[in-house]
Amino acid sequence: MIPLPLARIAEITSGALSGMADPRAVVRGPVVIDSRDVGPGSLFVAFAGARVDGHDYAAQAVRAGAVAVLASRPVDAPAVVVPDTAAALAALATAHAAALPDATVVGITGSAGKTTTKDLLARLTARMGPTIAPVGSYNNEIGHPLTVLKADHETRFMVLELSARNIGHIRALTRIAPPRIGVVLNVGTAHLGVFGGKEAIAKAKGELVEALPRTGVAVLNADDPLVREMASRTEARVTLFGRSPEAAIRAEDVTVDERGRASYTLTTPSGSARISLKLYGDPAVENSLAAAAAAYELGLPVATIAAELSEATPRSRWRMEVTDRPDGVTVINDAYNANPDSMRAAFAALGTLGGGRRRFAVIAALRELGEDGTALNTDLGRLAGGAGLAGLVVAGPDAAPVLEGAFAAAGGHGAAAEPRESHTQLTDMSGTGDMPIVHVPDAEAAAAQVSQWLRPGDVVLVKGPRAMSLERTAELLLGGATQ
Repeated sequence: MIPLPLARIAEITSGALSGMADPRAVVRGPVVIDSRDVGPGSLFVAFAGARVDGHDYAAQAVRAGAVAVLASRPVDAPAVVVPDTAAALAALATAHAAALPDATVVGITGSAGKTTTKDLLARLTARMGPTIAPVGSYNNEIGHPLTVLKADHETRFMVLELSARNIGHIRALTRIAPPRIGVVLNVGTAHLGVFGGKEAIAKAKGELVEALPRTGVAVLNADDPLVREMASRTEARVTLFGRSPEAAIRAEDVTVDERGRASYTLTTPSGSARISLKLYGDPAVENSLAAAAAAYELGLPVATIAAELSEATPRSRWRMEVTDRPDGVTVINDAYNANPDSMRAAFAALGTLGGGRRRFAVIAALRELGEDGTALNTDLGRLAGGAGLAGLVVAGPDAAPVLEGAFAAAGGHGAAAEPRESHTQLTDMSGTGDMPIVHVPDAEAAAAQVSQWLRPGDVVLVKGPRAMSLERTAELLLGGATQ
């Protein structure tokens, strides 16, 4: 970050110095919210959470090298005391971004694929200059300003994710670091219950393009009608990407290898080049196209875009990580999160990668789907039950609709009357062709169950909502070490 004295931080955040804080002491960064991440020159931001109160670690943070604590009450350490630490963090990041007019901000939003697209675009912009991008999915009212505060006078690009849990969230994030380029990937079913419908989701995602200046660029998915309609909501220039003939940045001649990795011809107004992705699954085409379109608008040559995208591997964990165990079992760890759209994509990837092999899946009931939750989870069960699996494990609570849908799609053999009981195996591995469907309470039990079934050469997909922590299942299947 740009070095700032505590007096200036107090001014920006409307705070008051406390605990014998030296107004001339300079914060050089990083700004952190976990006391374990504190280093010399840090500013520790104390949040009072449901389980842990950061204020209790204030003195420890200063002993570890923090210059001061940004706190909502006096602490036993030098501090800037503010009424609301989240609002103060946003104010600090807003002032920070305003002091970096030469940094181009690119915002990325969408119901799925934000993190992968961000990782790909950050790789591309790094070819043109120093780039700041979030670690993982730092895309909310806390992670977003923390990412912005990593920038300094050398930063040329900030590639930022913007998430929305309700109307107005993205608008608030764009005020912290106003984007010059806005990328909208898709409008799907993530957080459907929170928003109440896809039209409301589109309204929220479109706040990104509304924030663009007239001199900016909106990069929109031509293949998603709700995204394409956002062109009417901005005065910025619009560039379309996708497989549609109307897209200026297109994927043509798409092929998929036996591992589920796509290759395609990247076609642009100034030329074309072949891309062979190392990323798995069909959504990687959309994500890489979006990154290519944004990089193209920033002036990166098409040949360079294609070369970089062809070498890119996953940077963020638990998103279509494909690992082959020494015994030939393949584990697909896509456990970071899940919604109906991403579940369909994951099962499609499993079908491709697992062609000619025994396939298994560990899933969990989807959440935040509102009044459509039962129906959509039943659909998930039907998807899994009809996927030609050799075995299915459903982990965690609220699994009844998933189990019922899976049982119906699998043909109805077995103990249909008791699908709601934990540890209920609806069929067995009797060799009759029936698919076993098992309900277990947690990620550890899921790994134990699948391990009983697996033999060399099998493939297992692990995917569920964030709250279920199914990456632990993948970790156990891989011998205790995720990749």
